[in-house]
Amino acid sequence: MDYISTRGSAPALDFEGVTLAGLASDGGLYLPREWPRLSQDEIAALAGLPYPVLAARIMQPFVGESLSPERLLALCEQAYGRFAHTAVTPLVQLDQRNWLLELFHGPTLAFKDVALQLLGLLFEEFLGRKGGHLTIVGATSGDTGSAAIDAVAGREGVEIFMLHPKGRVSDVQRRQMTTVLAPNVHNIAIDGSFDDAQAMVKRMFADPALTGRFGLGAVNSINWARLMAQVVYYFAAALQLGGPARKVAFAVPTGNFGDVFAGYVAARMGLPVERLVVATNVNDILHRALTDGDYSAGAVTPTAAPSMDIQVSSNFERLLFDAGGRDGIALAEQMKGFEASRAMRLTNAQRQGASALFTSARADPGDMAQAMRWAWENCGETIDPHTAIGLHAARQQDLPDDVPVVTLATAHPAKFRDAVERATGFRPPLPLRVGELFEREERMVELPGDYDAVAAYIAGNATPR
Repeated sequence: MDYISTRGSAPALDFEGVTLAGLASDGGLYLPREWPRLSQDEIAALAGLPYPVLAARIMQPFVGESLSPERLLALCEQAYGRFAHTAVTPLVQLDQRNWLLELFHGPTLAFKDVALQLLGLLFEEFLGRKGGHLTIVGATSGDTGSAAIDAVAGREGVEIFMLHPKGRVSDVQRRQMTTVLAPNVHNIAIDGSFDDAQAMVKRMFADPALTGRFGLGAVNSINWARLMAQVVYYFAAALQLGGPARKVAFAVPTGNFGDVFAGYVAARMGLPVERLVVATNVNDILHRALTDGDYSAGAVTPTAAPSMDIQVSSNFERLLFDAGGRDGIALAEQMKGFEASRAMRLTNAQRQGASALFTSARADPGDMAQAMRWAWENCGETIDPHTAIGLHAARQQDLPDDVPVVTLATAHPAKFRDAVERATGFRPPLPLRVGELFEREERMVELPGDYDAVAAYIAGNATPR
């Protein structure tokens, strides 16, 4: 298995190479040259497997010769052994057709743990072979930062610099990052939005002053290995609901498009998926792109669902490439135009390719609150704002009666206690496994939203390759 860039000119890499590289050298994102396919009989044979075994089976074709099946299974067992639920990603029924896929049973209470607990182990595995050093730079709208920091804190050969928008993450999200005092962890609060932070990170991968001195790596969903690990829970949910003999629809609260693109990958592998519903908040660039072909970024509006307060969705480029005919040179020109003007129209091929599987819905703050109340009052379930946006979208869909709809529950409600309490009157407590989060010391630096200032801080504190 080798991987090619969405922009057509970076060298192809194997799985180990794309895991350590993150972003392609031409600014694109890596995808497999060809999608592995599973027959319906092969998918049916996966039913009932423990989650780590299922994960190893689904991911092995993507890993190729970089890891033996035995070693991949051992890493999966180690990664998912830290989850608080034996099923890792359990399903919860809401009514006759709606289900929640709980993805928040990992150590930092968010779906990012499902991928990042494994990614931290993959970094350690591959770096140990080379004796190298990896400097991870990342941007977070809330949950990626804490999950990535937990995954790599104290690990040999790795350090992490995580940027977050000052004042635009919840207090729980911030403290889960800033109270990790390991020497290889650096938290940076910048003045600006997540999009500003993400743009800085992408610029760093193209900055010779940094790439010449440091081995830069990525933990955002631009890293293929992270996205790959998220494919597994689509198979897990579908198998429990009658797949592959029965189609399943998924509603996914979406900011950077990585989580829902993993569902697209599952479908490309042969999983029968009825629809993938892209659920956005008022920062609705993806909804506009999928409904009208208008991919135009505006100003970010802060909301009670901060992980979705994004106007530039990096992983959308992967869909545009794959659904639009895999013409990397043409896409490079298209993305160059977008990066200059922050606006573009999808081509007819891109729109038609996306519409075969995707639909979308937008939720305003009232819709989000109403979905939280509905789940609480009718089902006895407490859900966070992001999950509520997904549930709102799920309940708007006109689908065949026999198609179950699974909403991805992306974060524990206690990470957004204020918003949940405003909507339901109930303030969810933090799970005991989080410990005394609000009594721990915090450590971070605050920097202006200026690339040179952030790059200089990283250059002054990172370990050369």
